[in-house]
Amino acid sequence: MAEQLKGRTVFITGSGGVLGSTYVRRMLAEGARVIASDLPGKRAEALVAAHGGDEAFRFYPLDVANEDEVTGIFQRILKDGWEPNVVLNNAAITGELLMGAGQPFPDFADLKVSDWEKTLRTNLTGPFLIARQMDRDIVGKWPCTLINVASMYALNGAHHRIYEGMPFKNFSAYGVTKAGIHGLTVWLAGYWAPRGATVNTIAPGAVFNNHSEEFQRRVGELIMLDRMAKPDEIADAMLFLASAQAGYMTGQMVNVDGGFSGW
Repeated sequence: MAEQLKGRTVFITGSGGVLGSTYVRRMLAEGARVIASDLPGKRAEALVAAHGGDEAFRFYPLDVANEDEVTGIFQRILKDGWEPNVVLNNAAITGELLMGAGQPFPDFADLKVSDWEKTLRTNLTGPFLIARQMDRDIVGKWPCTLINVASMYALNGAHHRIYEGMPFKNFSAYGVTKAGIHGLTVWLAGYWAPRGATVNTIAPGAVFNNHSEEFQRRVGELIMLDRMAKPDEIADAMLFLASAQAGYMTGQMVNVDGGFSGW
């Protein structure tokens, strides 16, 4: 058994999606104790079915947009005898999750303020709430690290033409929140450094998740490596950021996008 994360206790929000579930699987395989969280439902049930028999795994239902739930989450975990020293702010709402699979996205002019605010609440306020609770319950008590999850659209504008004729679009509020989360990273990195905590951002590129061949072709033309990422390729970089080997990194954004951001 590999042990890149031996001695790490990792708390992951949004653990049930294609990347979150990959992080859980890979981190357990690398010797970490993993505390997964997500909204109740099929994704959470699948996680528990896959890993519930592993003594190194725990699951807590959590809505990161709910301040009361976030306020109590670390105290619940600590009371159960687990001390997280790595936290992944991975929970996010995409346009497809917000509108519903297969449903058309609105044009920008028709975007509802309520949908915009709901996205910001989950994708940006949620990570703030998690970080604030870390500050209250964990930071300064033992060395720890926070990893915020952005996107290739955090620094690069959306290529709207690749979505023409597709059942989904690049969702404006998603890109805005993923740009904003790195601002939280760099602010916290300096604020927490005297207390022995590091903070970094990972910005995954386009990840294959049963996309059509046509969409894969369009996206591939924008990427130096000419293809979308496999979830495990993003997890490879995440494992490094969660490990002791990344101990001298803080305030950084790591792009894992096949060269998308390098053109």
